[in-house]
Amino acid sequence: MRGAPGRLGRTVFGALLMAVIGPPATAQENTFHGFVQANYSVRVSETQPTDPPGDFLLGDQRLELELARAAESGRVRAFAKADFVHDAVEGAARIDVREAFLTLTSTRVDLRLGRQVITWGVGDLVFINDVFPKDWTALIAGQPLQYLKLGSDAANLNLYLGPVSAQVVAVPFFQSDVLPDGTRLIGFTPFPGRSTRDVQPDQRIGNTEVALRLSGRVGRFDTAAYAFRGFWGSPPGVELDGEDAVRFYPRLAVYGASAQGAFAQGILSLETGFYDSRDDPDGRNPAIENSQLRALVGYQRALGGNLTVGAQYYAERMVEYDRYRLTTPPSFPVRLQTRHNVTARITRLFNYQSSQVSVFVWASPNDEDYYLNPEVRHSLSDEVWVAAGANVFGGSQRHTFFGQFDRNDNVYGTLRYSF
Repeated sequence: MRGAPGRLGRTVFGALLMAVIGPPATAQENTFHGFVQANYSVRVSETQPTDPPGDFLLGDQRLELELARAAESGRVRAFAKADFVHDAVEGAARIDVREAFLTLTSTRVDLRLGRQVITWGVGDLVFINDVFPKDWTALIAGQPLQYLKLGSDAANLNLYLGPVSAQVVAVPFFQSDVLPDGTRLIGFTPFPGRSTRDVQPDQRIGNTEVALRLSGRVGRFDTAAYAFRGFWGSPPGVELDGEDAVRFYPRLAVYGASAQGAFAQGILSLETGFYDSRDDPDGRNPAIENSQLRALVGYQRALGGNLTVGAQYYAERMVEYDRYRLTTPPSFPVRLQTRHNVTARITRLFNYQSSQVSVFVWASPNDEDYYLNPEVRHSLSDEVWVAAGANVFGGSQRHTFFGQFDRNDNVYGTLRYSF
């Protein structure tokens, strides 16, 4: 799980807090929201003697405060969101600055500076052109879905150019995805029993990640083209250095496109992307992920006023597969060249939409693994809701995407009061 932010993060949040609650006479809009939440998760799968001890994956109590202020002209806005967290499993407390930014607005230009959550693409839990950081441990352990996405410390420029909009994002401070590290959640490691060191890209101007999105409407479809130049957020490269396994983050470029719009009484989603592994374009280094082609087709439709169904087909195809086979060490499992995936989500509302039952299923027919997430949620009032669900993983092999998480099966519960 994420640790406490550094001194810079606390300073930025404090400055924005003062900007929001301060007394300048030019303010025309002030908002203050938040919630108190308790979130618990218990492992229900069998474990091995070498697995992390303890049954609880989450013992999370938090207070979230969301503060916003706009100047009278509307051209300057400040926003800050922070979680004050007590982790009962570790017996520790921390502050998680989730977002903290200033926005400058004019007729055709917006500039946002600071920590912000950026989401691109059209997939349901499938991310192709969304290259921004994610906390996969939050999803696996049973936290609410909003905690999957992490904030990026970035400059975010939006240009509104008539029928076409352009978004340019520069991220000078690299943030990798958060993956299971073996302390609570169990995942596949190619070097079991070895200590792991994490080596992130140096904080240099030349290592600034840059992403571009051009968007517009074509007929009934919202379309976008994407480009990215930065580093793999996950999976990292892994190599041996003496007795240690070293995780590092090779250079990556991504080029893609998406479209989403009305089709056959529902919503059709299309997305594709090419992952260019810049540090291993020929696929000769087994420590670095090969280049890939990724594609998604999705469809969602409402059946009546209270039932929604959706399905997706997603594929990943490895480039330079023959060289991958030749360079893979004999003791390592060999992946398939193309990984086929299907997902389905069914959501049903009850009791005047105060109760919700949902099921999300993700399966790979050729990898023979799966992920199942049933959940029941009920609103006790406008301010209070409670949810209970399960995360179930399985697979015929321990190294596949979902099969590696088989020993993390859990049930979870969440109670939240919003104000």
